[in-house]
Amino acid sequence: MKRITSELLRRRGACRSQVALFVALGGDSLELTEALCLKHADKFDFNWAANHLLTPAADRVFERIERTALAEYERIRRPALAEYERIERAAWTEYERIWQPAWSKYESIRQLARAEYARIQHQAWADYLRIRQSALAEYERIERAAQAEYERIEQPALAKYKRVLACNFFSAWMSPENHDDETARLKTSPI
Repeated sequence: MKRITSELLRRRGACRSQVALFVALGGDSLELTEALCLKHADKFDFNWAANHLLTPAADRVFERIERTALAEYERIRRPALAEYERIERAAWTEYERIWQPAWSKYESIRQLARAEYARIQHQAWADYLRIRQSALAEYERIERAAQAEYERIEQPALAKYKRVLACNFFSAWMSPENHDDETARLKTSPI
């Protein structure tokens, strides 16, 4: 089996947090399996790994599959985001439609009742705040629902994309195209 070492990660320029996560997971040397890649698909940057650990031939195979996975992720994410934005804009428009007349009413009452300003202004402001708060609460309710729907759709797509990256990296790592002096030495060196 092919192994990855913390030393290889450091030499290839991995960030400290990724090396620390690697060491916490398996020490200084880890036998790579597809199951392990899938289990940690959301923790490790498999794009970085492909660009820095694979041979150019294996990286080309990885990139071809990654482009397909990314296109599928975007195909799912884009309409979900568009729907979220459509709902959010409609909710904001409704919020604007409701609070602006209340603001206008407040202003007209304030101007007409300048002599009784303190008494009338207090009531008008309270009405404005009540109406505005109600409209804002409705906007926030709709926006939260739209956000939840977006996340419900986007999260599985992102998880699938990350799993594809993890499997793809594992396949590329194990592929015959992934041979150079350093990876060959890693494959044959003792633990």
